[in-house]
Amino acid sequence: MTERRRRRVDSSIAVSVPSRSADASLSSILRHFESLPDPRHHRNRRHLLGDVITLAVCGVIVGCDGPTAIAAWARAKQDWLRGVLELPNGVPSRDCIRRVLSLLKPEAFQRCFESWIASLVGEATHAGTEPQRLIAIDGKTARRSHDARNGLGPLHLVSAWATENGLSLGQLATDEKSNEITVIPELIDRIDVKGAIVTIDAMGCQKDIAQRIVDGQGDYVLAVKDNQPKLHEAIQEFFGDERQAELSKMPHRQHQTCEQSHGRQDQRYYVLAKLPAGFPLKDPWPGIKAIGMAVRVTETSDGATSGDTRYFISSCYPSGRRFADVVRGHWGIENSLHWVLDVTSDEDHSRTRNRRMTDNLSWLRRFAVSLLKRHPSKDSIKCKSRIAG
Repeated sequence: MTERRRRRVDSSIAVSVPSRSADASLSSILRHFESLPDPRHHRNRRHLLGDVITLAVCGVIVGCDGPTAIAAWARAKQDWLRGVLELPNGVPSRDCIRRVLSLLKPEAFQRCFESWIASLVGEATHAGTEPQRLIAIDGKTARRSHDARNGLGPLHLVSAWATENGLSLGQLATDEKSNEITVIPELIDRIDVKGAIVTIDAMGCQKDIAQRIVDGQGDYVLAVKDNQPKLHEAIQEFFGDERQAELSKMPHRQHQTCEQSHGRQDQRYYVLAKLPAGFPLKDPWPGIKAIGMAVRVTETSDGATSGDTRYFISSCYPSGRRFADVVRGHWGIENSLHWVLDVTSDEDHSRTRNRRMTDNLSWLRRFAVSLLKRHPSKDSIKCKSRIAG
């Protein structure tokens, strides 16, 4: 991008980001695309790659669901766009936008955002030895992205979400949810987990995944269920009622909360115990230092009571309150990302069948949610999107 163009962009567009550097202008994001190879043949390059990507980013932010909507929005705003983009041959057509999003390699596309995302996450840590950053890893299926004609099922996307920063750190696609286990280690290798606590649900409770996190100088808190039956049974027995007297004499940390809303009362109890020397199955799990339990008891207004108990392994030994924050924080990826994608972007109803374009559009939606969440106004994500339009 030329200096003249950068000055025009800086003076016209600013995305407000409450971080150390106050504002992140659109040009500061566009600079990261300069190293992105253009996948098109040189004879067909009537439009600049940076212009096409900028239109795609802005279009998704304002709620466009695909190339057709992005092109229509750009045509409606072309007078304004000409003041901030070069557009040497006018606004790209929907076919041009579709071709670019279908040809760009998702990994290379996402890497263009990495340094920008890293600058927002920062290197700050909590006082003491507890890491500040929480990274939740979970999968989501784009339900209507199946292509029966070519024998392809719905695309399953595994995402990494910086819970406390409200940022998408990366994603990888797989055709089936069962392949999530093989994708998670690769995703961990692509993001920076140093000094962070990584949380994954029971499907990700695998020795190889734990090793990848430890190798990346991070810590983990992994949910344990029946997919690891021996480990689950050992932790369940450790926290059993008959061993409470023994547990009280061992190093452990606790936290308790009570919340009342929507006509019900939720009491939650968290216990994190330092791993005893004689705990079975200790050796196979890299870096394991503690085992934990989270109990929820719900009482409704009509007196009905229900509850559940979940178990965890951890490579760190934080305070009881911090352990509670980590366990509850994992659901941030469901509530703050996946739910927003379905409600705001209607991602589950997207019928895009091209795998690369589905992957790239999904990343743009996650990137847009990250930007909109960091805007300081108190409006909803959908309202912020409309205002941006």
